[in-house]
This record gives sequence, structure tokens and C-alpha cells, in this order.
Amino acid sequence: MQQFDVWVLVQFKESIHDPQGNAVKKALHDLGFTGIDDVRIGKSIKLKTSSQDEADARGQVEEACKKLLANPVIEDYSIFRILRTA
Repeated sequence: MQQFDVWVLVQFKESIHDPQGNAVKKALHDLGFTGIDDVRIGKSIKLKTSSQDEADARGQVEEACKKLLANPVIEDYSIFRILRTA
């Protein structure tokens, strides 16, 4: 077995209103960052896995996202980094 660190990003779907993102966008505009057109707030999750290979690690995390880590009705997720650690 190999060890992997896997990072997942979970965010509201584009069709879902993001009040926290809107508040941050307004605050940024108030501070003079007028070129920022949109802000979406999400959560980053790091998981450590023991897996046969990178594909197995990705598969385990996909299942975890589908079953628990993301609500498919209102959230999208993406696995954005997989790093073998041992």
C-alpha cells in the first residue's frame, strides 16, 4: 500500500446563491479591489489515504465525496491534487 494526500474543493453550484461570497466581494470592492467580478466561498478538504495506486486513491475520495463530503443537490466538488507521500 502507498500513502497519498488528496485535496478536494467543495463549493456551491453556480446556480446556488453564495451570501458569504457576495459579502466578501462587497468588502473587496469597498477596499478598492474593483476588478474582482465574483467571489465563491468553498471548503478545502485534505484526506490521507492508503491505496494501491493514485487511481485507487482518487476512487476512494470520489466515493467519499459522493456519499458524504459534498451535497450533490447544492454543491460541486473537484479533486485538485493527489500527492504520494510514502
